[in-house]
Amino acid sequence: MHPARVQCVPASVRPVHVELPRGVTLLQGLADAVRAQGTTSAVFSLRDLTLAPMAFVMPALSDSPKYVAYFSQRYESSGAARIESGSITYGLRDGQPSLHCHATWIEADGHRRSGHVLAAESRVERPARIDAWMLDGAAFEVQPDAETNFSLLQVTPTAARPGGLEALVVRVRPNEDLCLALEAICAERNIRRGRIRGGVGSLIGSVFDDGRTVEPFVTEVFIRGGVIEPGTEGALRAEVDVGLVAHTGEIAEGRLARGKNPVLITFELVIEVQEVAQGAGSHS
Repeated sequence: MHPARVQCVPASVRPVHVELPRGVTLLQGLADAVRAQGTTSAVFSLRDLTLAPMAFVMPALSDSPKYVAYFSQRYESSGAARIESGSITYGLRDGQPSLHCHATWIEADGHRRSGHVLAAESRVERPARIDAWMLDGAAFEVQPDAETNFSLLQVTPTAARPGGLEALVVRVRPNEDLCLALEAICAERNIRRGRIRGGVGSLIGSVFDDGRTVEPFVTEVFIRGGVIEPGTEGALRAEVDVGLVAHTGEIAEGRLARGKNPVLITFELVIEVQEVAQGAGSHS
């Protein structure tokens, strides 16, 4: 794996609970929370969050050779939508709040769907508390990406502040296997155990460790949970549980098979460092 294929900036992370009041847009509620914490970037894990209205798009094939994939038309949920699970990468675009949110939810009519939530057009229907990890020493900023022809959240170093937990802020580029990339960056830094926080991106289809596959190649994916730690033979193994939706509307969940899940456009996440190999120094 060439180092340039993975952006990785050492940083620190502060776990907090964020309160979202009724009636704010998801974007504004998170922007207020991040600003109150004195930072510009964070990742979030969503559970039991109800939005009404909720606007979203789905992954789609591209009509233009300029893009490997694109977005569907805009949709709006049927009544209130209760998010079962999802992840958010939060940063800045030209100094203004910007975020990347993929989730799976159940609509008022019982229909279960998954996709890319339009946070500026979706409102919090009832007060909610969500898990957040605030970043110091690294930020997510939307910048043009010549490889994909999209403007994407990319990782940049920032001034570090004391305190917090050691972390790596990561963006994986196209065609890199997600699990192997995470194992490699942890091995390079003598990290023996790390836990994934947040995690939003896309994969070229998907293969799960139980043998199930999602054949359509355009997917939107979020990490439900994940660790990088020694396997039974001692080498680092990434165990990454995801939810996803394909451009056909197929929804799937499972643990990714190592070496079989290359990134399609981008993947952003944070690794909270939980154990460094004995005798190795800290890198944050």
